[in-house]
Amino acid sequence: MSAEETIGERASILLVDDMEDNLIALEAVLASLNEPLVRARSGEEAMKALLRRRFAVVLLDIRMPGMDGFETAANIKRLDQTKDIPIIFLTGTDTDAGYAFRGYATGAADYLTKPFDPWVLRAKVTVFLDLHRKNQQLERILAREHADDNQLSARLADLENQLSGDNPPDTTTLLKQIQELRQLLDRGRES
Repeated sequence: MSAEETIGERASILLVDDMEDNLIALEAVLASLNEPLVRARSGEEAMKALLRRRFAVVLLDIRMPGMDGFETAANIKRLDQTKDIPIIFLTGTDTDAGYAFRGYATGAADYLTKPFDPWVLRAKVTVFLDLHRKNQQLERILAREHADDNQLSARLADLENQLSGDNPPDTTTLLKQIQELRQLLDRGRES
């Protein structure tokens, strides 16, 4: 992977919790991942952040005043630009057992109770960061293939126009154009 690709793949992590101590703890646990950590102190702040930039994963507290975690998750999953962002719900151990079911039903990818094991949280977030990077890499490959396909179609159409015209090109020119098309096809196969 080139340095340019690595820089482009920095994956932001959204931390959503109304308690300052919880945000500090999350930042301490995730700092070693060397990815941007963005704070939101409410569901409303989280939605604003999600509309401004891409995130690899959202760590979302369930119990918050105003828009709680479930409502925030439902809003995230409703929007086309955010619906595929994985959500890890975080909640206290004293919560109702039905919270886990409700969290998964709302679209959570995972669910952890506080206090959580820092190694487990870091491992789970790392999996989502890796998936995010692979998705970005796939998007770049698909975009490059789409551009190559468009270029190939345009070149073939141009060649057809030349051959159907009153003055078709000479054999040497045709062979050169066919070789260029073959190189374009071969480049697509190597991707």
